[in-house]
Amino acid sequence: MKVTELLSAIKVTHVQGALPESVAAVEADSRKIKSDYLFVAVRGSQVDGHQYIDKAVELGATVVVCEDIPASCASNVAYVQVGNSAEALGRLASQWYGNPSNELTLVGVTGTNGKTTTATLLYEMFRLFGYKVGLLSTVCNYIDDEAVHATHTTPDPISLNALLRRMVDAGCTYAFMEVSSHSAHQHRIAGLRFAGGIFSNLTRDHMDYHKTVDAYLQAKKMFFDALPADAFALTNVDDKVGEVMLQNCRARKYTYSLRTMADFKARTIESRLDGTLVAFDGREVETHFVGRFNVYNLLAVYAATCLLGQDKEQTLINMSLLIPVAGRFQTVYSPQGYVAVIDYAHTPDALTNVLSTLRDVLNSGGRIITVVGAGGNRDKGKRPIMAREAARLSDELVLTSDNPRFENPDEILADMQAGLDTEAMKHTLAITDRRQAIRTAVRLAQPGDVILIAGKGHEDYQEIQGVKHHFDDREEVEKIFAE
Repeated sequence: MKVTELLSAIKVTHVQGALPESVAAVEADSRKIKSDYLFVAVRGSQVDGHQYIDKAVELGATVVVCEDIPASCASNVAYVQVGNSAEALGRLASQWYGNPSNELTLVGVTGTNGKTTTATLLYEMFRLFGYKVGLLSTVCNYIDDEAVHATHTTPDPISLNALLRRMVDAGCTYAFMEVSSHSAHQHRIAGLRFAGGIFSNLTRDHMDYHKTVDAYLQAKKMFFDALPADAFALTNVDDKVGEVMLQNCRARKYTYSLRTMADFKARTIESRLDGTLVAFDGREVETHFVGRFNVYNLLAVYAATCLLGQDKEQTLINMSLLIPVAGRFQTVYSPQGYVAVIDYAHTPDALTNVLSTLRDVLNSGGRIITVVGAGGNRDKGKRPIMAREAARLSDELVLTSDNPRFENPDEILADMQAGLDTEAMKHTLAITDRRQAIRTAVRLAQPGDVILIAGKGHEDYQEIQGVKHHFDDREEVEKIFAE
């Protein structure tokens, strides 16, 4: 692409050296640089790309986009100074791939919990309407019916725009994506044009990165603040910060609620372990989902589908056809008369929601046995809170390893146990080996009981000392049930 065309997408403050006529590619990883590449030096949370400018030049970069021009510059390289190189990368990536978001109806979903379910169900909903649709999510990315492995909730700008371009080329007209707080804060979505944004809720998470809840909130809000005037902004007004998301937002504002006046309303009529009867704006629909938190997700899907101009009657029919996302309240029934529920709940609020739902559905008709851990090298502050909530709402609790990453799993368990009082410890076991923990929970179960296995959901691995080992909660349960 011609360099002048590429750079027209960003605000340049200074250029040192002669710009070449064109470049062969845009890249932010110095290890991937080849001859005639444009290198963007991004200041990341772990690594500062400015330290690798000389390496990129050595490998063949002819244009370097950076915030600070090096003291010593190569004579055959153009150095382009910008105010924020992370934002510049997003805009350059979008320009390089022909601004694919302009050719799609792109909707982003943000919030602590519910992003994956809401985005995936919107993808499924619009496929039921007969459209070719793209999906960018934690579990898997899809280009219509082609699965593309997901490594992050929201990919880096180059991978993200490459996927969006593939969606356009495949004939997709709609795309739905999760927008993580990290991606908003790191400007990974800079340069994208959204037709709509959805906010689910905000509870404690990612304090290892954001440090404070307010900083976490502001990262989410950045997404809404950037929505164009012709987009829609849909927020859950039952969440205490739901309306905060709409402040300073230029988009058309809409609300959804289970409890108060809103543009879109829903009400739970009957809840069972195999589904929920829900009234959307007064119309009853039998759904395959369980729990109040899932009714919120379904209501967001219903509202967004209506805002995107689809027929309301057909939308309600399609709502009854939607099925749960992998690892989100997935049930496995045993021949012995008890049930295992596999769920991704890995925050205190998500865990409380799932357990409260199980308690309501069981209505004292059986016990809840919970298996849960906490991830290593992440927010340590939530560990005792998760254990305390799990103990409060469970009859038996088994604390175990999740993805310890580079931490000692026994120390993670100790952090969780610190949240338990003497009474809670009486019905709590700590078993580091996750396979053994699940097996123990099954041994404790009796007919009518529910075993909740929380924290990993769709993940099919355990990450230990930087190595991923195959481990799938659902596989383990099915294997034990079959014995």
